[in-house]
Amino acid sequence: MKKIAVLTSGGDSPGMNAAIRAVLRSGHHHDLEVYGIYDGFKGLCEGNIRLLSREDVSRIINRGGTVLGSARYKPFLEEEVQKLGADRLKSLGIEGLVVIGGDGSFKGALALSKLGIKTIGLPGTIDNDIASTDYSIGFYTALQTIVDSVDKLRDTSFSHHRCSVVEVMGRYCGDLAVHAGIAVGSEFIITPETGFDETKTLQAVQTSYEHNKRHAIVVVTERITDVKALAESITKNTQYEARATVLGHVQRGGSPSAYDRVLATEMGEHAVSLLVNNLGNRVVGIRGIDIIDYGVEEALEMKKTVSNKRYGLVGKLLR
Repeated sequence: MKKIAVLTSGGDSPGMNAAIRAVLRSGHHHDLEVYGIYDGFKGLCEGNIRLLSREDVSRIINRGGTVLGSARYKPFLEEEVQKLGADRLKSLGIEGLVVIGGDGSFKGALALSKLGIKTIGLPGTIDNDIASTDYSIGFYTALQTIVDSVDKLRDTSFSHHRCSVVEVMGRYCGDLAVHAGIAVGSEFIITPETGFDETKTLQAVQTSYEHNKRHAIVVVTERITDVKALAESITKNTQYEARATVLGHVQRGGSPSAYDRVLATEMGEHAVSLLVNNLGNRVVGIRGIDIIDYGVEEALEMKKTVSNKRYGLVGKLLR
């Protein structure tokens, strides 16, 4: 193998640039030419591909987002479009591809693998909803952004004797909410795993008031309930005045944490090592402190597990 490429796909996450940098530098260590594909699978099909130099990844390890750009490209679900992407790579002599993104990106990588391109997937998403890894690139940076934001909200909630209802990202995974809720001392955490019971939420908030707390915090994973309506219900049915805050896409931005930079670098190096050893159709992850990899099909079939111990901690300390 003489030529490989790297792309980022789906939602951006802090640490993607560190992974891109690691792929290029590790590739150069193995005397490989490394190409950057701009704007994900869309850029692949449009031929937006360029040979990268060390200068292209200089001073990007501390930058959020992705210098290669990203896109959600539904046409790539079609076999003809997938073949076009594979042919683009083959025409340049590119045999290996590193795809940084989530489960949807891994499905695209799997399609290319079946067309003769050796692909390696790196988990890059703030939601931490990929079952084949304990943590994904960007999760801990997003978590710190949430904690910093809620800490600021606490100041004004305390001053005005209020309850803050905070919606965080996560799609169908509650990891951001439960980690943030523990870190900020939330009174109640609502996630896809816990489900939503408005009566229990109101009881927890009222109990906080009866324990003489000047403020309360409720952390909610997106897509579960209307946080503005929940704040209105808290105002109506408890002795707190409540305000809703949707943190939104600010959670994706910012300079990646040291942990995400190291994780992305280790995963990027591992991806190139797999390609150098002529291995493809793999997904990289971390279990404990070990960087590991699985077959893409196996990784996509895995189910996200819930830490009963962590949710038990929530029940004992927060509610």
